[in-house]
Amino acid sequence: MQKRNLGNSGLEVSAIGYGAMGLSHGYGPATDKQQAIALLRAAVERGVTFFDTAQIYGAENEELVGEALAPFRNQVVIATKFGFELGRADKQQVLNSRPEHIRQVTEGSLQRLRVESIDLYYQHRVDPDVPIEDVAGTVKDLIQEGKVMPAENRKANQAVVDLLARIAEEKRATPAQIALAWLLAQKPWIVPIPGTTKLHRLAENIGAAAVELTTDDLRRIEDAVAGITVHGARYPEHLQQRVGR
Repeated sequence: MQKRNLGNSGLEVSAIGYGAMGLSHGYGPATDKQQAIALLRAAVERGVTFFDTAQIYGAENEELVGEALAPFRNQVVIATKFGFELGRADKQQVLNSRPEHIRQVTEGSLQRLRVESIDLYYQHRVDPDVPIEDVAGTVKDLIQEGKVMPAENRKANQAVVDLLARIAEEKRATPAQIALAWLLAQKPWIVPIPGTTKLHRLAENIGAAAVELTTDDLRRIEDAVAGITVHGARYPEHLQQRVGR
């Protein structure tokens, strides 16, 4: 699949993306859940790395995208949109880009998409009752909190992902195993404790202990990681205060 850059965002995606709207919104009855998940995963297998959804398509739309793409999180770019009131009894599409509303619906999208940070987040329709400066300021705050990916950091993030994939191929391992092997290589007393609910992921994690990284491998990873600026705090402030006590 050919790749293209989305404007100047730093996002490199497949030349053909996938619009998820029709899975549950706008085109008649919703697609069967398992069929929809299989379709989304088939798109990934065929090289699609850009997936588009929106809050107004319904909670089930973001949930489908989140569940289907969870195993491929580091391989894909997920876009979603804000700008409408959600869950209205009258089913009307009412514009709402007030800062407090953006914050509220963003939390829902993060949960439904099963992500810690939204790759591409934008206003679905302009709300004439809210100054665009207020909208942009709210999104900027969300970026600083780590809930939306900053454009300037995406290339560096992708460089790390791509490097881990290359090293994994060289070692006949997975990118996750390379990441765990890198942690193990930092100090002899470091013991990673990755959690999982899937047996095959458990086997994958345990297998990382057998992966050996060379000095050159470690240098390449460290050089790539050095290009990343971390955004957002580890915990909310009241919880962070407990750390180290």
